[in-house]
Amino acid sequence: MISRLLDFMSNYLAHRKGLLPIIGLVLIFINLLLAFIIPASFLVTTNLFLHLGLIIAIFGLMLAWAL
Repeated sequence: MISRLLDFMSNYLAHRKGLLPIIGLVLIFINLLLAFIIPASFLVTTNLFLHLGLIIAIFGLMLAWAL
């Protein structure tokens, strides 16, 4: 089952190489907006969306390079 999921994801992302970096940048932008809207939130103080977006963007760039 995991093998089929990885096969499907690699085929899907092979044609959409910029999708993961764009999703990562959107998450980083959401973190920036949340810092201005609700500055004392748990998501802002831990920078959850910033770190998650950075990891997804770097992973997407490495995956696009490999595909």
